[in-house]
Amino acid sequence: MNNENRIGYYAIIPATVLFNEKIKANEKLLYAIITVLSNKEGYCFASNSYLGNLLNAKPHTISKWVSHLKELGFVCLDIIRNDKGEIIQRRIYPNDTPYSINRTYPYSIEKTEGMSQKGQYNNIIDNNINNKIDRLFNYILDNEKEVPEEFINVEYNEIIVALKRYEMLYSKDSIDYMSKENLDKIKDITYIIALMVRNKIFYLSNKVSRDKLIQLYNDCKNRENQYKGTDNQIENFINYYYKSVENELTKEVTKPSFFMPDNSEIEI
Repeated sequence: MNNENRIGYYAIIPATVLFNEKIKANEKLLYAIITVLSNKEGYCFASNSYLGNLLNAKPHTISKWVSHLKELGFVCLDIIRNDKGEIIQRRIYPNDTPYSINRTYPYSIEKTEGMSQKGQYNNIIDNNINNKIDRLFNYILDNEKEVPEEFINVEYNEIIVALKRYEMLYSKDSIDYMSKENLDKIKDITYIIALMVRNKIFYLSNKVSRDKLIQLYNDCKNRENQYKGTDNQIENFINYYYKSVENELTKEVTKPSFFMPDNSEIEI
């Protein structure tokens, strides 16, 4: 069995899924498996065939279950393509993960294996993410542009209100005077705020101020640079940054908000 497909001894089904009458029993089991497989990177990239073997179901049945979970908003799909437009990976992101592994701040990534971590795919993955960020940013600047697929079910005004809350709404004229570095930072933070809205955790935004949101970004960028070229290299900065923000929003008040001396530097 491949390392990227290996799951733990048990899975947890969150109450929002377990008691949801719209979700079939087997779909709840599938969701539990997806959350376990997502522990390492925040997403699962197991194939329908692999998931089908675990649940004794045919691949096309798994596909239907995944589509239904997506329709209900419990998972998001991200299709990674190469420069020829061919699908090389499907990522499934659980939207209601019941727990996070070793909640440290910023969110840290262990040494990973699997297709998404191989050097030949890094540029492709980066391009996909950057394109999504640019599409959302352009959509915010010009509401008449096409809605990005991953935000199709999110009201435009909800995102605008969230950006105003963090004073991250900029005019086209002001953007013209920004350096590329600052513009890239604003685009990334804008995307994260939109994800907070889409994933229904923005109601917790009072826990993270504008300054804190920017500080998290800078800390994550520093870590990205620090571990570049090592076994602990951060392959997906946006996912890393989002998880750091999510952990800060959902952590218990009594938990520490920064690295503790007894924590391994790159353990999750």
